Amino acid sequence: MDLADIGVTGLATMGRNLARNLARHGYAVAVHNRSHTRTQQLVKEFGGEGTFVPSEDLAGFVASLKRPRRAIIMVKAGAGTDAVIDQLADLMEPGDMIVDGGNAHFEDTRRREAALRERGLHFVGTGISGGEEGALHGPSIMPGGSKESWEALGPILQDISAKVDGVPCAVHVGPDGAGHFVKMVHNGIEYSDMQLIAESYDLLRQALGATPAELAGVFREWNEGDLGSYLIEITAEVLEQVDAETGKPFVDVVVDQAEQKGTGRWTVQSALDLGVPVTGIAEATFARALSGHPEQRAAAASLQGPKLSGVGGRELVEDVRQALYASKIVAYAQGFDQMAAASKEYGWDLDLGAMATIWRGGCIIRAVFLDRIREAYDANPNLPTLLADPTFAAALDVAQESWRRVVTTAVQIGVPTPGFSSALAYYDGLRRDRLPAALVQGLRDFFGAHTYRRVDKEGSFHTDWSGDRTEHPA
Repeated sequence: MDLADIGVTGLATMGRNLARNLARHGYAVAVHNRSHTRTQQLVKEFGGEGTFVPSEDLAGFVASLKRPRRAIIMVKAGAGTDAVIDQLADLMEPGDMIVDGGNAHFEDTRRREAALRERGLHFVGTGISGGEEGALHGPSIMPGGSKESWEALGPILQDISAKVDGVPCAVHVGPDGAGHFVKMVHNGIEYSDMQLIAESYDLLRQALGATPAELAGVFREWNEGDLGSYLIEITAEVLEQVDAETGKPFVDVVVDQAEQKGTGRWTVQSALDLGVPVTGIAEATFARALSGHPEQRAAAASLQGPKLSGVGGRELVEDVRQALYASKIVAYAQGFDQMAAASKEYGWDLDLGAMATIWRGGCIIRAVFLDRIREAYDANPNLPTLLADPTFAAALDVAQESWRRVVTTAVQIGVPTPGFSSALAYYDGLRRDRLPAALVQGLRDFFGAHTYRRVDKEGSFHTDWSGDRTEHPA
């Protein structure tokens, strides 16, 4: 039997398309699925695209792989992933490699990598972005794991990845769970990006009385400039869609409850642990949660809002464009801050400029301005925040008046814009030379003797609030 170069187990849409992508690039691909019917269907429908080596069970799957073996798992994250990993590991030999291409939590990846390393096996937690089309035609790929695993696996991943200006959208992210962490943050930024787009649509529709079809034209125009991105492009497509059954705009027949698979929550939870404010991602996650409580929304439907409507004109469209761009900068800046903090916490030595590079193609958040982010980190790898980069600082300065008018208009007419509002608050908080946190520290010391530091002396202090209110070194 001819042996396969690499294998894929788990042949749902993503796994099937990834296997086809590998085969199209000339690799012999071992394929396996718990239901053998799905394996047979893949070979029957797409066998002409390349060389597939099907197996009915995992033992046959592993036996069909060249040494050192490279097996990609594309199964649902969680206990199912652990079960498949355990079965594969028992069948493998030292030096073999298990690649998890699902949306696993990075802490699970760190645990699995350490356990398999003890057995002499390589475990590569790999973020894959781009959906089913990306998996087939070229995704953005974010592998973690050891440098040795990258040497064996990297050329294949770069071969099948998306390319921008001839540069593969795949790079070795870092050790253990780094790949899945970066993919998690990618998804968190994706949450924020979509929320900001939705707020732009909602505000313009409510304020101007514009139709979805008219707003599709606005987004299509925006896609030609600084906002050029995959999400802006498909927003125009979705807004232009007409429901065949009712003749109504597609967005008006879809239930307004946004679902989520958990990566947004993971991003926010991790940011809290790291002490990094990712307010845009948090607000986007909470906005989805709010949309998912129809019983509360129905109970609150009688609450009164402002009477204003029909405010603004073409100038509001331009203001919203500027606010959207500025808020997107903040969202990406916060995501990159989180990656920098995790890199320090876990010793990953992440190359933030490289992350911007591999997100330029294949992935959901691919956008024109990722080139500018890469340039910012090329110019200063130790940049404390993207907002301090001269190019982005200038863009925010240009946009800020429009940004403030948009938030004001939204408040005046009662349209919720948590994404825009939190991004602006973050911008204003970051640029302040002094924040009211000083009062917070005073209150903490008053009720809990938590101490505080002074601006004019070294050390920590406590005031005897219940006594004579004298200050003492802590």
